[in-house]
Amino acid sequence: MSPTRALRRRPLRGAAALAGAAAFALAVTACSTSTASSNGTGSGTNYVGGTGEISTIEPGHRVAAPELSGKSVEGAPLSLADHKGKVVVLNIWGSWCPPCRAEAPHLAKVAKETESQGVQFLGINTRDLQTAQAKAFEKEFAIPFPSFYDPSGDLVLRFPKGSVNPQAIPSTLIIDRQGKIAVRALKELGADELHEVLDPVIAEK
Repeated sequence: MSPTRALRRRPLRGAAALAGAAAFALAVTACSTSTASSNGTGSGTNYVGGTGEISTIEPGHRVAAPELSGKSVEGAPLSLADHKGKVVVLNIWGSWCPPCRAEAPHLAKVAKETESQGVQFLGINTRDLQTAQAKAFEKEFAIPFPSFYDPSGDLVLRFPKGSVNPQAIPSTLIIDRQGKIAVRALKELGADELHEVLDPVIAEK
């Protein structure tokens, strides 16, 4: 197995149904990162963990992303399945989160740069209790891609625990053309850093 690149992550614990949603809500309120986690080579997940922020998974060890569907921040139907066959960059964010605001211009930039390469950016807006806040965020940063409106974190909790589920706000997942999770970043990303992990997934055949 190849090593996983990572630096720091903030763990998020969630259980099923209402208990999981409550845990998620409490965990992300601070919108911060903490100390390193241990190497995640066990647990039968075929996932190589590390001691930091960004994890890359070899094609043979990737797990499928869950089905995600719902309404966008603008109220339109939105589904991950609609982008089957594309590389999808999925960013979990909230308008209340300073690191999310810091990375938003970089996400918008890379989304425009990679659109012609078969890349679709999507967001999951969480913990914004009104869509007005999320819409203002999207307008302020000229976000060119849609986001699921997920105020209670239900969509986030659909990801398999203990492997590549998002565990911080912001988090970014890169899903390959086969619908499997190739990269997880538990931090805000700059444009260069995002290209560094996204470009190899784009180049995969």
